[in-house]
Amino acid sequence: MILSLPLGLLRQIVLVVGALLLFFSLTIIGIGRLGRLRRNLVSRLEAVYPYILLLAIVLVINSLVRTYGEILSWLLDWQVTGAIYSIEGDLVANLQAYLTGGFLTLPGVAQLTASVQEYTGVVPADQVIAFFSFIYVYGYVFLMVFPFVAYLAKDRMGSFRTLMLAYAFNYTIGVLCYVLFISYGPRNLLYPEVQSLMYEWWPRSQILTGEINTNTNVFPSLHSSIAATVALLAYRTRDTYPAWLYISTSIALGVLVATMFLGIHWGVDVVAGVGLAVVSIVLADKVTDENGENAWLNRVAERAVSALDRRLRLTREWFSNLRSEETDSQSR
Repeated sequence: MILSLPLGLLRQIVLVVGALLLFFSLTIIGIGRLGRLRRNLVSRLEAVYPYILLLAIVLVINSLVRTYGEILSWLLDWQVTGAIYSIEGDLVANLQAYLTGGFLTLPGVAQLTASVQEYTGVVPADQVIAFFSFIYVYGYVFLMVFPFVAYLAKDRMGSFRTLMLAYAFNYTIGVLCYVLFISYGPRNLLYPEVQSLMYEWWPRSQILTGEINTNTNVFPSLHSSIAATVALLAYRTRDTYPAWLYISTSIALGVLVATMFLGIHWGVDVVAGVGLAVVSIVLADKVTDENGENAWLNRVAERAVSALDRRLRLTREWFSNLRSEETDSQSR
């Protein structure tokens, strides 16, 4: 679990992502919308809490299935690593070689990396690794979290509901694929042709990825599916947040490349992840009306909240009666 991460690493992620959220909230969402969000936060959360609750439940189940589903995976023993490699071959190895070699000789890139090396002492190849590692960790978390704030700040909650449902479908279908298929990443199959670049350059990052996933869960790439989902939904909301479309698309493309360049995922995993994003959004649209509402989900949530409220009320009455009886016994 994320909470089991070392405090220093967790603090670092919170500070970096928090700074990105603050800056882009002020520049993209705007002070006016943020002010309305602050004033109407309770009413807006009341309008979308069933969808937040659904995503929370899906994430908890997802964590449990990833922990215990590996046993079922090995019982099924559907190995697909060889099939993936037969489709794409040495794509990841060639990508690593190009981005740490020939790419750095391009005129504009060579000048930029030389300037950075002059001021930081970091060699060009390590600069590329650092950049994509930053995108893979910090950029991805920011990309995933920012739409929560941006769509909650909109006057209509349809986009927020679609986001929650699309995330839920991504994680549900993704974890089912992880249970069904055993697939090792290129860094596990093709070493030393494919290096674990991020783990070698930033060893502590392996603590983070190890808490979230295992070596056999790479098909499809959920990093890619979530990143593509955010970019596709940003296209839908481009009239409200035009700048977010360009920023999210740039970061999403960076995530897609990073998953391969760092040796974590195959190209097939990335393509499957993008396909999963499209499917998740289509399914989210299918189960909602034109306002993004899902009557069935709303009814279930309302019944659950009513039942919980009834239980709490009965509990309070029980404690009140108990205290009254104790007071009466003491007075006698």
